[in-house]
Amino acid sequence: MTAPPADPAPGPGSPVAGSGGDDVLFAVDDVSVRFGGLVALDQVSLAVPPRGVHGVIGPNGAGKTTLFNVCCGFVRPDSGTLRWHGAAVRRLRPHQLAGMGIARTLQGVGLFRGLTVAENVMVGADRHRRAGFLSGLLALRRSDRDERALRERALAALGELGAAHHADQLPGSLPYPVQKRVALARALVAEPELLLLDEPASGLGGDEMDELGDLLRGLADRMAVVLVEHHMDLVMSVCDRITVLDFGKVVAEGPPDDVRDDPAVVAAYLGEEAHR
Repeated sequence: MTAPPADPAPGPGSPVAGSGGDDVLFAVDDVSVRFGGLVALDQVSLAVPPRGVHGVIGPNGAGKTTLFNVCCGFVRPDSGTLRWHGAAVRRLRPHQLAGMGIARTLQGVGLFRGLTVAENVMVGADRHRRAGFLSGLLALRRSDRDERALRERALAALGELGAAHHADQLPGSLPYPVQKRVALARALVAEPELLLLDEPASGLGGDEMDELGDLLRGLADRMAVVLVEHHMDLVMSVCDRITVLDFGKVVAEGPPDDVRDDPAVVAAYLGEEAHR
């Protein structure tokens, strides 16, 4: 699996400050997306450092999911640039993420029902596979060693999330919050540089959300995390910086305390409540 083609150096324009430097791992520079006559994103920029948690919030319809899909390669922007380690990434596709060092989870768990929990997580560890397809087909000894190594990685990731004892069960037999942990383990087992999370707290109770917050703070010591989430308490407690979208535009960006009191943010969320 290879990374997408990249320009040798950042191009002209007005990129996010520092997007070509060592202080930024991943950047979205002036990205716009239109669906027919609807402007879903309007010159949105985002800069993610190599460590820490960056939150993306906003009222319903603000463009959060579209931005996440752009970062994952599901949606191609009409204009603007994505940058990885300072180099422009063109025509990003979802299957290229793992090879680049990017892992993601989606709103749904997306687990394979016919595979056990451990086998589901092993799918995420495929970038660490050493034996090729032919070795597996011929049942060579090195293929067996490879499978054992991948299973060990999967069990370690499940153990980090307190789910190793479910390794040999089928996902459909487990409660939804446990399935969410399995999906997260499948992303973590790849040992990514960047982890993209789309509403990981959905369907979780208060105690489970607290555990998720502790986990995210721990992950921030070894990778960058971009968190798209509706639960404001979680976002404010775990994020180092937050980008706020409203009607496809960035209306605020900064540390949680600054964002919480920003008049534009208050207006965006009050407007949503009034609409409801």
